[in-house]
Amino acid sequence: MSPRLPEERPKEPPTGYKIAHPMLSHDGTRAAFTGISLGGSLPYGVLDQARCAYGRRHSAPHRRCDCGFHCVHARAEAEGLLCTAEHRSAALLRVAVLGAYIRFERGFRYARQRVRAMTVQPCDCGAAATGLADAGWGRPGWRALEGVCGRCGHDGGRAAVTLPRFAAAAGEGLRVTAAPAVPGAVPAGLGLPELAAEAALLQARLDWFQSELGRLRKAD
Repeated sequence: MSPRLPEERPKEPPTGYKIAHPMLSHDGTRAAFTGISLGGSLPYGVLDQARCAYGRRHSAPHRRCDCGFHCVHARAEAEGLLCTAEHRSAALLRVAVLGAYIRFERGFRYARQRVRAMTVQPCDCGAAATGLADAGWGRPGWRALEGVCGRCGHDGGRAAVTLPRFAAAAGEGLRVTAAPAVPGAVPAGLGLPELAAEAALLQARLDWFQSELGRLRKAD
């Protein structure tokens, strides 16, 4: 007989972190997520049951299979996954681990989950996201989304939804927030006058540095 795994009966569902791509149904009425690796072809809702990605009939998570939802214990470790080029448009999720689970050193593999909160990454320009726009790819019946600021979402002409609208479509009390802007990014919504003023200020500072450099050279 194979040894049985120890059982845990926590008073509160464990919390974990993961990254996933936000998805919107083709008619815009439902919101979901899709994973970045195994099971990425199966969009899941805010409250959902894991299914075997290989199409097997056993319940997830099975000890002899990789199926089930996956998450890590530490938020910082999940954020580190966002550094890779192919994952930079993904969102950070905080989830509650429900049902049966298998605990590992770095995280859980489990049967059910509730997505408690989603943090949307900054727009490509570096500004904090104000909405989610079509990322240019998807799954049958679903469009993948990525964070955009008000200026880029409007200028790009892509179909977009606001963060509160996505949360409402997802349901189940999902909390959606935007990650801070990238330091040094140009604030969203600047027009030609504002950009001209910024350029004039930079030119003035450059002139001052050049004059100071000339003064120091004469002093030498």
